Amino acid sequence: MLSFLTARQTGVDDPVRLRRAESTRRVLSLELNHDRDVERIHGNGINTIDIEVIEGRYMLSGGSDGVIVIYDLENNSKKPHYTCKAVCTVGRSSRYVHKFSVETVQWYPHDTGMFVSSSFDKTMKVWDTETLKPAEAFQFEGNVYCHHMSPIARKHSLIAVGTKDPKVQLCDLKSGSRIHILQGHRGEVLSVRWSPRYEHILATASTDSRVRVWDVRRASGSLFTLDQHNGDKSKASSESVNTAHDGRVNGLCFTDDGLYLLTTGTDDRMRLWNSATGENTLVNYGKVVNESRKGVKFTVSRGCSPEFVFVPCGSSVAMYGLHTGELVTMLRGHYNNVDCCEFHTDYQELYSGGKDCNILAWVPVLRQPDNEDEGAGSVKGGAQNAVNPAFEDAWSSDED
Repeated sequence: MLSFLTARQTGVDDPVRLRRAESTRRVLSLELNHDRDVERIHGNGINTIDIEVIEGRYMLSGGSDGVIVIYDLENNSKKPHYTCKAVCTVGRSSRYVHKFSVETVQWYPHDTGMFVSSSFDKTMKVWDTETLKPAEAFQFEGNVYCHHMSPIARKHSLIAVGTKDPKVQLCDLKSGSRIHILQGHRGEVLSVRWSPRYEHILATASTDSRVRVWDVRRASGSLFTLDQHNGDKSKASSESVNTAHDGRVNGLCFTDDGLYLLTTGTDDRMRLWNSATGENTLVNYGKVVNESRKGVKFTVSRGCSPEFVFVPCGSSVAMYGLHTGELVTMLRGHYNNVDCCEFHTDYQELYSGGKDCNILAWVPVLRQPDNEDEGAGSVKGGAQNAVNPAFEDAWSSDED
């Protein structure tokens, strides 16, 4: 760390290198925070959470009971041990509450005054945060598994929606109507994701084992379909050509720069793809247990070097190296299956929700005091051992 500080002060290195190094150290030291609780409101499992990017302060959650909760993550008590309180709730007593399980919640990317939720009651609702009333409601013919708004779009205000119908629906926030349909899948659409790099590029995943990438400005169909064998006919039977997985594909996530796309499937595999060419990078993550019949909400770290992937895996959250496929650690703390996790970019923290009705906070371990502050004896006793070897400086001496 001292070498990074010196290089930054002298102008040898770009300041971003220090920030990346510290972000990486913090992510590598994530552990369950016993001093921070998230108020327990949901009476059933938590399917989805989302943290707004404007202030990084408020978190949405949606549960199997149809309830939606907004939490304040800021510590207003100024005490080490505190509870993230629920600011407001769309509970069972509300006339506007979803009748069945809420599958996806998302803040409007440019303003915390609005958020969107979708549910198994065949509706997607656009909410006014102030009044907690729907400003718009879209009705569909089947269960709504997922929806997503582009985090960067300025030229359109489209929400992509995946339902029991194989057709992907595009709803326009401005007009309040469904304006376009993307046809190509042969099964239920379990996950949809806009690219964080190009505002017109959309990825969709389905129970037909396929992942399609679309340019929504084109009317002639998808740009390409991901092929796990990269077009090698000798490795694929005629039935499995152009399939991303050998089972249902139920999870999608772009990296923060939009250059790569991650997919998960019920074949217990996770794959990393070049989002521009559709090429399978063949990173081997090993067996990633996935028995979900619905969408899996997983996430990628941001601002680290290298980046990491956090995936619900049974009652734990598995953390993998993005480009190495190495299992870094398993975050254990839930009493039942984990359904969703969300990375907090500002503080390098992770929040996870599960069927045990709990939302857990995973936070970086505090940095140990510098050697000169503690003395040689205490350094050898524990502080030295707590430092990740990747961040130990090679030039310091243990001798007095």
